[in-house]
Amino acid sequence: MSDPADLLRERNIPVTAQRLAVMRAVSNNPHATADTIAGEARAEIGAISRQAVYNVLGLLVDNKLIRRIQPAGMPALYEDRVGDNHHHLVCRACGKTVDVDSSVGDTPRLTASSAAGFEIEEAEVVHWGICPECRAKEA
Repeated sequence: MSDPADLLRERNIPVTAQRLAVMRAVSNNPHATADTIAGEARAEIGAISRQAVYNVLGLLVDNKLIRRIQPAGMPALYEDRVGDNHHHLVCRACGKTVDVDSSVGDTPRLTASSAAGFEIEEAEVVHWGICPECRAKEA
């Protein structure tokens, strides 16, 4: 991630300790839940309410500084990898989530049978399976 303060200023968002702490927590913990991000932000700056963390996460998502994903049956996860159309692998056993690049380029790689008048901007794909660590435990 580029300098968080610069990223906020580029979008005319006031720089605050809470916003910086949340941005650093997302950067340090890809695919983290809001609770994990809140814990790391608290460790950095002391007190920050759960609502403040959710407010900052919403602001950052709305301004495309971070990405929110929510695989089925899981809490929302946040990452700072934005600007491309990558997908995710999720372990059914432990929930570990990792990035997987699209096969080519940064445009959607799935073609809808009908766009129904929509201008398609993104294709979100989640691949489900069992990670190597969980497979090793099963063996």
